[in-house]
This record gives sequence, structure tokens and C-alpha cells, in this order.
Amino acid sequence: MRKLYFKKYKNVETPQKRSKTNRIKNMNLTEIGEVVRSARRAAGLTQAELARRLGRSRATLSQWENGVIGDLGIRKVAMMCDRLGLEMLVRPRRVMMLQEAYSRNREERQSAFRETNSFLANLKPGPSDG
Repeated sequence: MRKLYFKKYKNVETPQKRSKTNRIKNMNLTEIGEVVRSARRAAGLTQAELARRLGRSRATLSQWENGVIGDLGIRKVAMMCDRLGLEMLVRPRRVMMLQEAYSRNREERQSAFRETNSFLANLKPGPSDG
């Protein structure tokens, strides 16, 4: 799997000045949406204004920002990045070290535990449960 990186320009008018890289692992759509939302707000644009400039609906842009859209083609992402002064880079993934693998596994297990615990806490007793 390749990693996707976005670079946010400090000033959209002068793209030579760049800020810190926002790293997006395995093209997580929610994280891409957060970067897009942040860039849109920094540019002082509403969802409706940016959507109009992209030739999309405001609802579609909202779905992009929330990471819930099913089809997010590379051309659409490239156009959105261009309008917001973002740059997209694709790099080969580096080999994960053993400690990183253990850490990731621990985080995934903890997340699954929290999700299961939350689900069980919201269960209501059935008629035979008393």
C-alpha cells in the first residue's frame, strides 16, 4: 500500500512558501476530509463557495470533508487540492519496524475493545433478561 501526503501552502497566492506536511496513512478518507476542511476554512471559503468553484454540490463537498463519500476519484482530489493550495505526493511505504507493528496492533485492539464496550453499554435488556 502506498502512503498519500498532502502539503498545505501557507499562502495560496504564493505556493512557494510551504508549511508542515500533513501525513495521511493509506489514504484514509476521514483524514483527507479533515485536511480539506482545514484548508478551506484557512482560505476563508464556505462549503458552498468551494463547491461552486469545483463544479460540485455543497452536499458532495460535505461528504468529502466527512470522509463518507464512496467515489473520490484522483482527478477530483487533484482539482480540490489545486483550488485549496494543497499538494498531493505519493511515496513508497517504508518498512514498518517491529515496535511500530506492536504499537499499531495494541492501538487497534484497544480501539476494538472501546467500541465493543460502548456497544455493550448501550444494549437494553430483552424481555427474558429481566
